[in-house]
Amino acid sequence: MSHAQRRVRARLRLVTSTRDRGANSLQALILTPLLLVMVGAVFIIGRAVLAEAAVEQAASSAARTASLARTAPQARAAAGDEARARLTQQDLDCAAVDVDVDTSGYAVPIGTPATVTVTVTCTVALSDLSVPGVPGTTTRQAEATSPLDTYRERGR
Repeated sequence: MSHAQRRVRARLRLVTSTRDRGANSLQALILTPLLLVMVGAVFIIGRAVLAEAAVEQAASSAARTASLARTAPQARAAAGDEARARLTQQDLDCAAVDVDVDTSGYAVPIGTPATVTVTVTCTVALSDLSVPGVPGTTTRQAEATSPLDTYRERGR
């Protein structure tokens, strides 16, 4: 390679490097906020999924507990206590919890299959799911059914 060719290449490198100067900083300036928003969205969605799973687990546990009770009033009380205990155990801070227990199966005669159904509704502040200070709430609801013992005595 001749001396002239080396000089031309050196000039090309100099022109190329000065033309692209600052491009990386500009790319970082544009992409960093977008990346932070994407990471935040993934975090919020993950927390919402965990809240949904906690409510489903609470409903399932409450239905099982209600099915073990001897009477409908005992089933309602036991299901409510169990659902609230499970939500607390899962560290889900519900602003409002509603536990609806369908105990119509307790009125079915012995020997006939019956079930008890529990619906758990939890209203969660968005600030608990995402960044503190975010306004608003979201409601998570789950329903679970558990069979009653077909041949066990039932009270209304």
